[in-house]
Amino acid sequence: MAQTQETTTKTNTLPLPSSINNRSVAATELRPWGSFTVLEEGRGYKIKRIEVKPGHRLSLQMHHHRSEHWIVVSGTARVVCGEQEILLGNNQSTYVPQCTAHRLENPGVIPLVLIEVQNGEYLGEDDIIRYQDDYARTGK
Repeated sequence: MAQTQETTTKTNTLPLPSSINNRSVAATELRPWGSFTVLEEGRGYKIKRIEVKPGHRLSLQMHHHRSEHWIVVSGTARVVCGEQEILLGNNQSTYVPQCTAHRLENPGVIPLVLIEVQNGEYLGEDDIIRYQDDYARTGK
């Protein structure tokens, strides 16, 4: 009976994908406004952890090839998306459609931490058109 139970357990257990078994430590990239870490990437999607310093904001920008979903983990986010401006707190989220001008800002006094899920045909860091930037970065 013990042998049958062991066989059943092995049959019902799914192997982990190789990306999880062989996971390497993700590199964090520093920016003037804070940092981001790519947590996972696959065909058509990328997941990042983004941290924005208090009082800082990202460029007013647009992407031709991707949309983005933002989920606030901690802190407060001020989001401009098209003509709309909203405030998000812990466990709140928003969607940024492809080809839509948007900006992320931390109006608070603690770091803003959020998870970004990108979807699209091309997810390179060079798919960015900057309209306004507090750090004198323009264009691509």
